[in-house]
Amino acid sequence: MRLLVIGRRDVEQHLGLNQAIALVEAAMRALSRGGSRLLPRRILALPGSVGLMGDMPGSLGAGAAFGVKCISVFPSAQTGRPSHRGAVLMFEPAIGEPVAMIEAGALTAVRTAAATAFATRCLARRNARSLGIFGAGEQARWHIPALLAVRDFQRIAIWARRPEASHALAEAIQASVASTVQVEVVLEPAAAAAADVICTLTAAPEPILRGAWIRPGTHVNLVGSSSAASCEVDEELVARARYFVDWEESARQQAAEFIRARASGAVGEAHLLGEIGAVANGAVPGRVADSDITVYKSLGVIVQDLACGWYLYEQGRAQGFGTMVEF
Repeated sequence: MRLLVIGRRDVEQHLGLNQAIALVEAAMRALSRGGSRLLPRRILALPGSVGLMGDMPGSLGAGAAFGVKCISVFPSAQTGRPSHRGAVLMFEPAIGEPVAMIEAGALTAVRTAAATAFATRCLARRNARSLGIFGAGEQARWHIPALLAVRDFQRIAIWARRPEASHALAEAIQASVASTVQVEVVLEPAAAAAADVICTLTAAPEPILRGAWIRPGTHVNLVGSSSAASCEVDEELVARARYFVDWEESARQQAAEFIRARASGAVGEAHLLGEIGAVANGAVPGRVADSDITVYKSLGVIVQDLACGWYLYEQGRAQGFGTMVEF
């Protein structure tokens, strides 16, 4: 067997954000139509460590690629490296042969930002002009340009627990966007919440964003928490919002803020309105009024990785990037 190994640099260079948004949209639409097969993410807490390991198997559907992602998550503030590190192993569908191994840290960052942008395009008001970012790590670096691809933001406010990280990100973003876009650092989380679109991209174990701060008409992307053990927002925000997810099965098990709100009695099971793919397919209403508060909960699903990974595999073979190895 021959395996194409695609590293971080090739992922970042050859998986453009607009292409990733289109790939993720197609994958999420197919997931909500029932064409894909996948299992909920398994998470293993590592003994004596702050890190986690997770695995996510799945198939894009009949006659399509399948594979598994295996990834470790260690706080980047402690390691000085990207928080998500691992690999996606891709299989071709005809005889089940493994054909590609792709660096998962960059792939996760790009496809997650693309999924958030897709959800924002579906749910945010068309005239949204301000963006609030919670967090200043790798996900924030990818999310801001992805969101600028779907809405014409004129103001971007960044809040993080470490102001020096916020300033470094703000300087980098300001240098890369049009002069009409104002990028600023705010010192209080409530200031970042005064925006038309909000993204939480942190490792906070307890809420950093309060429902009382959210104005009518706001769209909120909840991205940082990927397990039931950590929660970036409070029950009031969940209760006030029209609440959508990437995949219902995993969300009911691992979406911490929904689980907490449900346990407290603030919301019931029916408060989870459906998947973003179903909204895009027209099967579930998304935003129904400009005054609605909408929430998209991103836990991440393997079909996003597989769709982007298979694209990279095909492009790598066609364009000659990556390293082919005997396996």
